[in-house]
Amino acid sequence: MHTTLFVVLKIKSMKKYAIYAGVDISKNSLDICLLCADHPKEMKHERISNDEKSIRKFLKTVIAENIILCMEDTGVYGLPLCYVLEESRLDYTVVPAIHIKRSRGLKRGKTDKADAKDIVNYVFTHIHEVRLSHLPEEDLQELRLLLSERDKLVAAIKMFESTKETLPYFPKKTCNSTRKNNDKTIRQLKKQLTDIEESLATLTRSNETMNEQMTLLQSIPGIGPQTARLLISYTRCFTSFDNWRQFACYAGIAPFEYQSGTSIKGKTKVSHFAQKRLKSAIHLAALTFKKHDAEMKKYFERKVEEGKNKMLILNAIRCKLIARAFAVINRKTPFVNTQKFAA
Repeated sequence: MHTTLFVVLKIKSMKKYAIYAGVDISKNSLDICLLCADHPKEMKHERISNDEKSIRKFLKTVIAENIILCMEDTGVYGLPLCYVLEESRLDYTVVPAIHIKRSRGLKRGKTDKADAKDIVNYVFTHIHEVRLSHLPEEDLQELRLLLSERDKLVAAIKMFESTKETLPYFPKKTCNSTRKNNDKTIRQLKKQLTDIEESLATLTRSNETMNEQMTLLQSIPGIGPQTARLLISYTRCFTSFDNWRQFACYAGIAPFEYQSGTSIKGKTKVSHFAQKRLKSAIHLAALTFKKHDAEMKKYFERKVEEGKNKMLILNAIRCKLIARAFAVINRKTPFVNTQKFAA
């Protein structure tokens, strides 16, 4: 499972750099393309091992005071480089691969060297848009890893439990051994799941900011402990996004128009570019939100009577849920159900 561990700060880089570096990351090696701002057509390529020792040795060979490094988001493979860059206090940015791919224009073929060149061209031409990146704090990294492991265990339990549906169709003698092994595996997986959930609870309680935000988020109908942890993890304790609208776009629940001239007038809909794990969690939370929140229940019923599409209404409820989450965090006060005080 791909786990994104990088966080993009809200501050754009306005600094002018003398050297730009594009880094193509693979499991065992880094392909680095260096570009000098004074001579942008002259590029230098190097390949080094993807380990901290080799990275430190390479950085000593460049002018480290005025350099920015750009890399694609490759999950854990980029961590050694980021650790060294943060230790050296050098500027770097982690960019989604789709941004670089769309900026290349028409390309044929693919090599690591060519990819590094595309990355350095991207950061050089888009420096006015670049946002500097930083690794999250250790507690946030641990939270993300634990959530990832929990997802794997939940999926594994579901997969092994599906075996029980097929066993009744076999003779008892044939499946006795399989049933015993299956039950043993499920018990072990459920024990590991319990251990991970205890670790998650301990981690969020021990961190003052996380603990406070968990309490605030769970005051909103529809948001349980797992959804709250996901929101805290993906927003870096609500510091990575300026407002709920930005987060809604990232999660894939913000609607966008689709029209051009007078002939193309498509429906307003959400984009398929989304953080799917997060979108799924918000969808399930919205269903609970609609069911248990009197205001949302009335809103849903009123819009259905008006003839609106049910999924369109549900997506609006998703957005309202996220808006409430950001509101309680910004106010630092729990959610108050005003319907209780209505006449």
